Amino acid sequence: MSHESDRRDAISVLRGRISAPVLDRTRGNFAAFFPFERGRGGAGSAVAPWVSLCHGVVHRPEVMVDARRLLEGAGLHVWRFGCLTGGQPWFSGFAGTRMETAVIDLSDGFPAYMAQLRERSPKFLKSTLYKERKLGRDLGVASLDLDVADEQQFRLLRRWKSGQYRAKGRPDRFSKAWMVELVEQPHATSGPDFAGQLTMLYASGRPVAGHVGIRTATTLVGWFPAYDPALARYSPDLIQHVRMAEAAAAAGVCTIDLSVKADSEYKDALSNTTGFVASGAARRPTGTACLHHLRAAPADRLRRLVLETPTLYRRADRMMRWFGRLRGGA
Repeated sequence: MSHESDRRDAISVLRGRISAPVLDRTRGNFAAFFPFERGRGGAGSAVAPWVSLCHGVVHRPEVMVDARRLLEGAGLHVWRFGCLTGGQPWFSGFAGTRMETAVIDLSDGFPAYMAQLRERSPKFLKSTLYKERKLGRDLGVASLDLDVADEQQFRLLRRWKSGQYRAKGRPDRFSKAWMVELVEQPHATSGPDFAGQLTMLYASGRPVAGHVGIRTATTLVGWFPAYDPALARYSPDLIQHVRMAEAAAAAGVCTIDLSVKADSEYKDALSNTTGFVASGAARRPTGTACLHHLRAAPADRLRRLVLETPTLYRRADRMMRWFGRLRGGA
């Protein structure tokens, strides 16, 4: 099975809400297709936009697209995106906010990456390695398993992540059955070009942190990191990210994509290069699209202001955490 069909299987749990029209065929093979989730009133979005980290047309390098004709052919007046990936010039004119992403480049190997961390994030690295040693003294030597096939530990990580969402005042994504199934499907897939990957950090065999991601032969995409909140003083999540980079590099991974920085100090400290994604809405010149814009514009402007202003973002984050504590999440 190809990695394209693996990805389609992974989102088949949303069947009935998604479409993926084929734009073109070349000698019987797909040249491009456009996955989207259909909403009401001719509006569409990226598939599961609040958990997918790469939005746009999936295409061969030589393919060019007319955005308005694409939307018309898909039966859409509007298509909203939150993480528009590069190489999509037909959508660039519709981008409202451009966001920096954190990327770990391991193409020169893990020792070279560590040397870069010592240069650009010395305090972060020194603190993380100290806490790793302290964790070893108190609970036992830390060890990492890059690819764990254990349903019980998968459930444990989801419980950690659900608690983290509640503590931060965010909706618990894993409270939805379809979301659990969406994450489980790639985890059940194992192939050289596409697979889910559960990584766990242990202290003398005790799980202390973990990460569920998606990998290709050379790229690991960060998705759901979590840790045991009882061990927060050791920062096991940071230890896990450093050791995951080490193990991933040894397995041939060249890139770890940590997604949008969003004023995240740990992502900024871990990354040694950056990328960019964009949010916005592609529209056809129709009355329906105009009405959609009028309804969505105030919230979009406020969201953009918060995302582009670090002080406002931090205040909003503190407010959400306070709300989470009120609800008993912490």
